[in-house]
Amino acid sequence: MKKRWLFVFAHPDDESFAAGGTIAKLSSAGHEVFLACATSGCRGKSGEFQFATREELARFREQELRGACSVLGIADLILYRYPDGELNSLDLETLAHRIQSTILELKPDVILTFPPDGVTGHPDHIAISAAVVKAVVLAEAHYPEGQQPSLYFTSIPHYYDHCQDSGPKHTCPISARVDIRDFRQHKGKALQAYRSQVYSVNRAYPGVMDDDYTVICDYEFYTLVRANGQQMQEETALALNELPMLDLM
Repeated sequence: MKKRWLFVFAHPDDESFAAGGTIAKLSSAGHEVFLACATSGCRGKSGEFQFATREELARFREQELRGACSVLGIADLILYRYPDGELNSLDLETLAHRIQSTILELKPDVILTFPPDGVTGHPDHIAISAAVVKAVVLAEAHYPEGQQPSLYFTSIPHYYDHCQDSGPKHTCPISARVDIRDFRQHKGKALQAYRSQVYSVNRAYPGVMDDDYTVICDYEFYTLVRANGQQMQEETALALNELPMLDLM
């Protein structure tokens, strides 16, 4: 059965880093995939480009985001255009209600966002995670009983393998994985859409900008957080190669 999937992230490129292969796999299988992006990334680096204002960079990064969405097969992009770098300063209720409105409009079957540590510890990532959890709980009352959406956190356990620094420790055990080997090229090409973020791409996936996709992991990883209106209990963490496959149908 085809489903409707909603990914909610903070910045342009978050979707490609965190879930690009999964998104491409879902859209290839005929699922409807939507992306809500909270900011336009106007505080990000500009790579090889020069911009006179943050507004120019924001427009450029939105253009890059649309290019990545096209590569991944995203059906529709929702832009909130909140100030980049300031999501943690927003009232949580306000941000959650904005996301809830998107959920009620689209009525997705599955919702995915960052884990509480934001993967990289970025304050915007952490804020969007908390807001999505709150929004999902609020939205569940508007779904028929037994048909509430499932909520997953994304995870990138190898994100820092090629970086000098290290990310925050996982705050919840990973519970499932998606085999993206047939969609590694889609993820790579989506990342290539972000020329302004070439430093970040090269840092996490060296070689991808030069069409070498071998550094991209075979799997993307997720944690089931809520299902059928209930919080899921944490399970004992498994080795990554022992994780069950996420049911995409």
